[in-house]
Amino acid sequence: MHSVVLTKGVPDFREGQVSFDEDGHLERGKTPTVMNPNDEYALQAALQTKVKHGGTVSAMSMGPPGYGDVLREAMTVYADDCYLLSDREMAAADTWATAITLSAGIEKVGEPDVIFAGFKTADGETGQTGPQTAWCLDRPIVTHVVAMEIDEDERRVRAKRLVEGDVDEIETVEAPLPAFIVPDPEFEASYRKAEHRLRRKQLKAETEERAENHEEHMTTWDHAALNLDPDYIGLDGSPTIVSGVDPIPKAPAERDATMVDPDDEAAMGDVVETMQTFAGGD
Repeated sequence: MHSVVLTKGVPDFREGQVSFDEDGHLERGKTPTVMNPNDEYALQAALQTKVKHGGTVSAMSMGPPGYGDVLREAMTVYADDCYLLSDREMAAADTWATAITLSAGIEKVGEPDVIFAGFKTADGETGQTGPQTAWCLDRPIVTHVVAMEIDEDERRVRAKRLVEGDVDEIETVEAPLPAFIVPDPEFEASYRKAEHRLRRKQLKAETEERAENHEEHMTTWDHAALNLDPDYIGLDGSPTIVSGVDPIPKAPAERDATMVDPDDEAAMGDVVETMQTFAGGD
C-alpha cells in the first residue's frame, strides 16, 4: 500500500512572526515557514493506513528550496520519504497551477493507492488544491473524512465524512482505489488492536530518527524533470487575479518579562511567592 501526502509550507502566524513590506504584501523570505497545520491530519490518516496495511508513505510539497524543512516536519509526523517540486517556473502559482504541478509529481512517483491532502491551508484557506489535483488525476475523492477503513481485497475505501448543516451529520461513503482522501480537522486515527498500537509506536520511533537526516530521503524535481510546460504552471499558468491583499496586523504584546538572577535569593523568593499564588499552594 503506497500513500502520498500533499503538504504545504505556510507562514508562521504566531505573534511577531509575520513580516510585510510597505505595500502590505507578505514577505515570505523574512517570515518563518511551518507545515500547514491541517496537513497533520492527512499524515495521521496515512500513518493509520501504513500501520494496518503496510507499504510506504511519501510526503510531497511544491515550493522553494527552504520547503525541505517543511518536509522534515512532515516526516516527524510520518513519512518514509519525501519529494520537493521546486524551481522558479513554479513560483507564484495559484491553486490550479499548483494542482497541475502536484499531479505531475504524483504521476512520476508512480501509482499510489491513496493520496491524502489537508483540509485547507492556513494562508489561503480556499480548500481547492486537493480537489483540483484529484480532478487532474481523474480519481474519486472523499472530503471531510473523520474516519476511514481500507479493504485491500476489494480495493475499496469506506469512509465516514462530516456533513455540516443546521445539524451536523455523519455520512458513510465508499470509493474504489486508487482514491483521493481529504481528512477533516475532526479526523481521529483508530488503533483498536494491540498489534496496531505497538506497530504505530515502532513506526513513530523510526520516522523521528529518519527525519533527522531527511535530506537523504528527499528527492527534488524541477519542471523539466516533470515534463511541464512553463506556460501552464507558476504565475503564467495561474488564471487567478488577486485584486488586493489585506495584511494581518501584528497583535500587541501583552506580556512583560522580568529577568531574575538565580543567585539573588530575595528575587527568587519573590518568584516562588508569585508562583504559589497561581498554584494554590501555601
